[in-house]
Amino acid sequence: MKSLRLASVLSLVAAAVLVFAPHRAAAQDGNGAVFAMTNAASNNQINAYARREDGTLEYSGAFLTGGNGSGGTLDPLHSQGSLTLTADHRLLFAVNAGSGTISSFAVRGAQLTLIDTVPTGGGFPTSVAQVGSLLYVLNAGGNGSVSGFRLLPNGQLLPIPHSTRSLGNSPSAPTDVVLSPSGQFLAVIESSTNKIAVFHVFPNGTLSNPVVSDSAGTVPFAAVFAPDGALIVGNVENNKTVSSTISSYQIDWDGSLHVISNALPTGGSATCWDVIGQFGRSVYTSNPNNSTLSGFKIERNGELTPIGDGVVAQTPTGSTNIDIAASEDGRYLYTLNGATGTIGIFAVQDEGSLVNLGQQDGLPASAGINGIAAY
Repeated sequence: MKSLRLASVLSLVAAAVLVFAPHRAAAQDGNGAVFAMTNAASNNQINAYARREDGTLEYSGAFLTGGNGSGGTLDPLHSQGSLTLTADHRLLFAVNAGSGTISSFAVRGAQLTLIDTVPTGGGFPTSVAQVGSLLYVLNAGGNGSVSGFRLLPNGQLLPIPHSTRSLGNSPSAPTDVVLSPSGQFLAVIESSTNKIAVFHVFPNGTLSNPVVSDSAGTVPFAAVFAPDGALIVGNVENNKTVSSTISSYQIDWDGSLHVISNALPTGGSATCWDVIGQFGRSVYTSNPNNSTLSGFKIERNGELTPIGDGVVAQTPTGSTNIDIAASEDGRYLYTLNGATGTIGIFAVQDEGSLVNLGQQDGLPASAGINGIAAY
């Protein structure tokens, strides 16, 4: 009798725990995933996280790239696009700056399978751009160069003969390479010269000589293409007493740039990374020096207008939010916080503002992590 009474009490306690325990949706493959690169100087690897229905993350595993990163402390790659997903999120590409190689992975949910690791045709690769079967790598070593690859159906990378192009005869500190949605133009951001180089992509994957234009803001850093083809660039600005800025451009038929939005203030400091959100209707920037995120609506003509006063979220002070990614459904943003070794999690509201959902820890703090991708 006593045991029956005890069993009844335990059943009631268990029921109460089920009722009052905070609900957290289980992570499932169909909810998406987030990937972050350690950039370790030995045995570079990708940490994978399954995305729960509520946007929070669950650690899935670590996957070796087959190469070495650069190591270092905070933002040693000084780039955007070091970790890149295909639009259908079936393949993931990672640079190995220390080895001069790029790795391709098959993606299944939050699980990765290494397919290929190949030389990039230059030194210190830091950024990857991919559209369709074309993939280009930015090699930031020396004066900088770009090299092209044909993406095979099985995920292997085949170098495109004669596709390597130099960025000039002097160091330009290139920070990002991006392909237009049509695959017709390849743009490279040159932060130390305040220039943007645009290459025409020929049908065989080789590149024209670059058309080089002045940046609308100083120290341009990261670029993204809006779905309609507008090129959007975040500018650090070299005057620390003013806000960083963001600009948008139309690429003319000859590769020259026509300014649409001319260096709008982000309200943040050291704006260095950006991502398209809300199904192509907005762009967000990560501003590590004052631990903020900024947001802008993208009009049909590529013009940018601030969401609210521009600053839409705050990350913990000192987190050094060095990169940013968006979920495929446009509902969540994720920041790579280099100083604390965490991933910041934000829910995107209908009007474009962000709600902080907390952080996912487990990455090495101040140890050179670079690159984040999500779907």
